[in-house]
Amino acid sequence: MTLRHPYAGRSAVLATMHRKEQAVAPAFEQALGLNVVATTDVDTDTLGTFSGETPRRGTMLETALAKARLGMQATGLRLAIASEGSFGPHPEIPFLPAGIELLVFVDADAQSVIHETRVVERTNFAHRVTAPVADTDTDTELNAFLAQVGFPAHGLIVRPNAGHSHAALRKGIVDRADLDQAVDAAAAASADGRACIETDMRAHMNPTRMAMLAHLATQLALRLAARCPACAAPGWGRIDTTPGLPCEECGTPTEMIAAEVFGCSSCGQRESRPRHDGLLIAPAGRCPQCNP
Repeated sequence: MTLRHPYAGRSAVLATMHRKEQAVAPAFEQALGLNVVATTDVDTDTLGTFSGETPRRGTMLETALAKARLGMQATGLRLAIASEGSFGPHPEIPFLPAGIELLVFVDADAQSVIHETRVVERTNFAHRVTAPVADTDTDTELNAFLAQVGFPAHGLIVRPNAGHSHAALRKGIVDRADLDQAVDAAAAASADGRACIETDMRAHMNPTRMAMLAHLATQLALRLAARCPACAAPGWGRIDTTPGLPCEECGTPTEMIAAEVFGCSSCGQRESRPRHDGLLIAPAGRCPQCNP
């Protein structure tokens, strides 16, 4: 007999101003029978904005937890989901852009917090400094940039390149005429006469990011569907890794992952497992002895 999942038929709040429920809700409904309820009654921008007017004060996890708690306060629901993202240079290949997406699930009654993260290599995160668009050469270069970042399907942000004139900051631009006007206004307000164009990384303005959120939602929902082998609580999954995969040449432990630690947030059960990809040795190029 299959036991009914404890979250089946219940509702979890997702505090979002950027329509993230479109990416997140289907995975939780399919895997758990959990209804995701979006609320816009929480101004999540007070916790930080991609465009920088409000800096994020805590870590990604701390900010996501704050969103989840605000969502529960606004709705009275005891389950919450929250998302947080960060974009910049790739953690291992600095000249490539990348992102980190985090999705957290909070069960106030069980006092449990379960989260999953993904390093996102498929991103349109980029920026370009440009002169006013009346310059023919600038327009040609700008067209190439717009094609690269997927405009107008993906929105843009325009700001002065030098100085801090928030009056000339424009977000959510998805029309070329609006973009040209925003560039000219930002350049006029900038100390160097140039504008900075950035990809708008808010979910509702970025289909590429929305797709990554859907993948992460599936990852978290499937983890919640997995029950702890000791206490049957939802959320059994990988919580840590153990380095030390031995070198193929000399056997020296490397920084590469040797084992994955699975665990339960409710009872503390832990279990070490071999790498999921079956790799047993590390290439000599990763060895501190063979390749110092």
